[in-house]
Amino acid sequence: MEIQGLGAFLTEHAFFAGLPESFVGFVAGCGRNVSVGTGDYLFREGEDADRMFVVREGRVSIEVFVPQQGPVVIDTVGEGDIVGVSWLFAPHRWQFDARALDGVRAVALDGVCLRGKCDEDPSLGYEMMKRVSGVVQRRMQSARFRLLDLYGHGRAG
Repeated sequence: MEIQGLGAFLTEHAFFAGLPESFVGFVAGCGRNVSVGTGDYLFREGEDADRMFVVREGRVSIEVFVPQQGPVVIDTVGEGDIVGVSWLFAPHRWQFDARALDGVRAVALDGVCLRGKCDEDPSLGYEMMKRVSGVVQRRMQSARFRLLDLYGHGRAG
């Protein structure tokens, strides 16, 4: 899928819904198609947060490593979801691991490119900040519910 095709895909994606066509074109210019095999990592905690993934197919587990316990899943996302929002927030390091639960096809958007385009056009930057913040809020709610499931049993209400 070439950039023009990426633009058409992004235009139809819920995350980009309502963005002006020119903005989608800017964003598509930062993208490329990627495939990640089952069990492979899209990114690891502490590494440079240099991409955002728009999942086209497959499922991704967002995890945090807990000493003495191993990886703990804080969310699972799939087709139509966004993975990797740390590209937008300094110091631009991944806060979690993201692992493909099955074969994943995605559009990887270059974070440095996106930040540059957001800096060039504050209107685009504001739109991306609003949308990424929405993803962060949903992920925090998911993590909260998973923590309640893990640790909330047996608590007196």
